Amino acid sequence: MARYRQLARLIRLFPLPFFVAKWLMLTALISVSVGSASAFFLVSLDWVTSWREANSWVIALLPVGGFLIGLLYHYVGSSVEGGNNLLLDNIHRPATRIRFRMAPLVLAGTLGTHLFGGSAGREGTALQMGGAIADQFTALFRLRPRDRRLVLIAGISAGFGAVFGTPLAGAVFGLEVFLIGRISYEAILPAFGAALGADYVTRWWQVGHTHYHIDTVPPLTPEYAFYAALAGVAFGGCAIVFGKLTHVTSLTFKRWIAFPPLRPLVGGAVVAGFVWVIGTTRYIGLGIPVIVQAFEQPLPPPDFAMKLLFTALTLGAGFKGGEVTPLFFMGATLGNALACWIPLPIALLAGMGFVAVFAGAANTPLACILMALELFGVACGPYVAIACIMAYLCSGHRGIYGSQVVGQSKHLFWGRQQGRKLSDL
Repeated sequence: MARYRQLARLIRLFPLPFFVAKWLMLTALISVSVGSASAFFLVSLDWVTSWREANSWVIALLPVGGFLIGLLYHYVGSSVEGGNNLLLDNIHRPATRIRFRMAPLVLAGTLGTHLFGGSAGREGTALQMGGAIADQFTALFRLRPRDRRLVLIAGISAGFGAVFGTPLAGAVFGLEVFLIGRISYEAILPAFGAALGADYVTRWWQVGHTHYHIDTVPPLTPEYAFYAALAGVAFGGCAIVFGKLTHVTSLTFKRWIAFPPLRPLVGGAVVAGFVWVIGTTRYIGLGIPVIVQAFEQPLPPPDFAMKLLFTALTLGAGFKGGEVTPLFFMGATLGNALACWIPLPIALLAGMGFVAVFAGAANTPLACILMALELFGVACGPYVAIACIMAYLCSGHRGIYGSQVVGQSKHLFWGRQQGRKLSDL
């Protein structure tokens, strides 16, 4: 007892060293566990994608795969089905510890979605794996609720930074995603420590990431700034349409199909039917090859709309995965299409759309700007910033995460919505 009191006295006298030491230890544990899990996920995702492309007949089994994923979540994963929104809810109001089962369930569900040909991403999986793994340390070390918030933010930052290879964007994403218009600086050490550490661990496992290149960036002029803003408005509109269509699709499936496992079965049949009708697998999976092409050559203008439709159907029907990589696809191909009317280089417009549609859909403009700098280089910064800010403002209080809370309204006109969740608006 005497030693405990002496330690408590030392902590009160020198709080900063103990704070730093505690969080460096926790972020190290989170970095190793989440970074390793992300590496395994990325390698597995590459394998199932390659196998599907080499065996395209498996797309016919997408309804069966959807039914199995639906059964898995209905009977085993009902407590963690909230996914990303469950993580955000627990950051706002720490409640019951998130069960570890969220991590293997979302991993299996996402790999199944991609194996059979659904159109989804990987960010949702990374965030849920990161949050679920990190939250296990709250019980292990008996952390207080206010510390649990920081652990969840660190887990989200680690997952995002590791899966995309953008640790700075991952850290800021974790700090700004749950509260629109505000950043939680109290979590700045855990967020950056976990994101940087998890990215290092993923690279230590020799897991690489796709590289994109913007070869020409003209000097910013008032005319070009106007065009960048105009493109940002278009990217914000794309984000609105995607969020709305996904939401309406989800509500439609829930309204007409009472038994949840049947929703991805029906949705999978529709998606597989569309693939058969158009005769290409271009719009399923992650779509990384098409994103790379968007930086290099003109593409068919409908590409972004087709990816939007396929992804809204896949996720709205109840398949598992993320929205972000499909949003990258939509943004890059929409930017590519806008090059027909906007006098900016194709690669620059593709890069602007890559992050700006995501900024509008996730309400995370700072993270998206940093992501562009990490992926494309600093030269594109002014153009990307203009596009991301315009997309963020134009999307209003809408987004892909219903549990986001309006911390600071985007405009005084929407001031009455401050403090409310997007799902309640």
